[in-house]
Amino acid sequence: MAAQRKVKIGIIGGSGLDDPDILSDRKEISSSTSYGSPSDSLIEGKIKDVECVLLARHGRKHTIMPSDINYRANIFALKNQGCTHIIVTNACGSLKEEIKPGDIIFPDQFIDRTTKRHSTFYDGKEASLKGVCHIPMSTPFCPDTRQILIETAKELKFPFHESGTIVIIEGPRFSTRAESILFRSWNCDIIGMTTVPEVVLANELGLCYATIAMATDYDAWRPDESSVCVDEVMATMKNNASKATQILLKAIPLIGKKDWKEILEQKEACAKSAVML
Repeated sequence: MAAQRKVKIGIIGGSGLDDPDILSDRKEISSSTSYGSPSDSLIEGKIKDVECVLLARHGRKHTIMPSDINYRANIFALKNQGCTHIIVTNACGSLKEEIKPGDIIFPDQFIDRTTKRHSTFYDGKEASLKGVCHIPMSTPFCPDTRQILIETAKELKFPFHESGTIVIIEGPRFSTRAESILFRSWNCDIIGMTTVPEVVLANELGLCYATIAMATDYDAWRPDESSVCVDEVMATMKNNASKATQILLKAIPLIGKKDWKEILEQKEACAKSAVML
């Protein structure tokens, strides 16, 4: 019988969701990559017996705006640390009445509206990975990782939505009402600023990537309400951040127990076959 692959979980914390106290046996690691430096030091530790690496997406002082995040360095640094999975947390706006502020969403599709970001490791530069990568994106989020997160949210009795399409905007501004209504007409469920290119880059490296998104507001589409503001977002995040933390603490040991050998081999083979040299 073949040995199980060792699992190591990269956790990318979004706004208000990057608390290093979730890890035991913590140590801080400075990291650099051929794509530059990640957003902050990596915090390595454990959740139960599962090795994890935590990274604050915007920096621990939240000084990096969405378009200025070095997504390639973040993902590459986690890969270099031996991560097989990346689980991320995101604040997002709701584009559906039934997705209420405070609800958890596990997106399974995205629509990319960003324009300014490096979205591949294979960009033809001297220090970059060689070739051109046409990575498949029909299933961008790892179904097996998502399912464990979904079952955990169900067990914890949190209000959640087990699928959804997230539209990614450039930011840092929020949407106009016209844009918000347009995204609703596309049947998008939530809106955010950081999932792309993160999820694309994770797939290029054969990593299992999944998102715990938390609705903080109703964006700008509701005619009877004022548009979203930072104070509203942060107040909701502060009141509900513990939900994402509880999901991570309960789900990661379950991920660690699963045999991922075949799944990881398939993802790595897909990533390799996508590269044209």
